Amino acid sequence: MTPQGSLGPLLVGLGIVLALVGLLVWSGALAWFGRLPGDIRIERESVRVYIPIISMLIASVVLSLVLYIVRRMF
Repeated sequence: MTPQGSLGPLLVGLGIVLALVGLLVWSGALAWFGRLPGDIRIERESVRVYIPIISMLIASVVLSLVLYIVRRMF
């Protein structure tokens, strides 16, 4: 567990990262995410099935790397 003094800057940093990702999604800069080769999309008249396999693998790798870096810093 981190000491009380270093928890504040960590939360501020995570908030800034979350806001930046939100701005990217809102602006459409991440429109390609979820439409990668390997993502399964089935669209019929009354049914839509979407399974973002590759997108979630990429998200998992990126999140794992970020958490690894954060843990190494503290």
